[in-house]
Amino acid sequence: MKKWMATAFLLTLFIIVIVSAITEQTGTENNKEPVSEDEMQSGGMKAPNAPDGLEVGEKAPDFTLQTLEGETVKLSDYRGKKVFLNYWATWCPPCREEMPEMQRFHEAYEDEVVILAVNGTGSEKSRENVRKFVEEGGYTYPILMDKELELNQMYQIISIPTTYFIGTDGVIQEPRIVGPMTYEMMIEKKDALN
Repeated sequence: MKKWMATAFLLTLFIIVIVSAITEQTGTENNKEPVSEDEMQSGGMKAPNAPDGLEVGEKAPDFTLQTLEGETVKLSDYRGKKVFLNYWATWCPPCREEMPEMQRFHEAYEDEVVILAVNGTGSEKSRENVRKFVEEGGYTYPILMDKELELNQMYQIISIPTTYFIGTDGVIQEPRIVGPMTYEMMIEKKDALN
């Protein structure tokens, strides 16, 4: 089941890349679906009939995952705090670009915002690759392991990195960002959350 889910996840990403490349190559604006403001902001594209993801105003679904160190963490453990829920993988170039920015943000604002970086472990070659990547990058925010890609499905993640912004009330308060975030974007989202 785990291998099937990882294969399905990778196949979906591959299809999105192919659809994006074909759409860009044809250059025909008349055949394109309207792009949402969220997608324009992030520079991402959405595959036809892809789920929209969770919406602003929805309660963020609770989950339980283990950290890279083996500790059990629940999203509800962070109720009362602002949370950036970021989904990533080591093999994803935009994720690798974003991680140092998140570390810089974490160091500056860890008292105000919790970053939960959820690794799509079911799509990784090995857990050891994740550990090595995190250690080499010096990333100190919590790294959660989605071994069965459950959170991937629960949060309707079709492209990575994807980040959800959860307020102190446990509700998604800002539109998700699909694509890498900059430090400045993170500050804007932090200030928008309550």
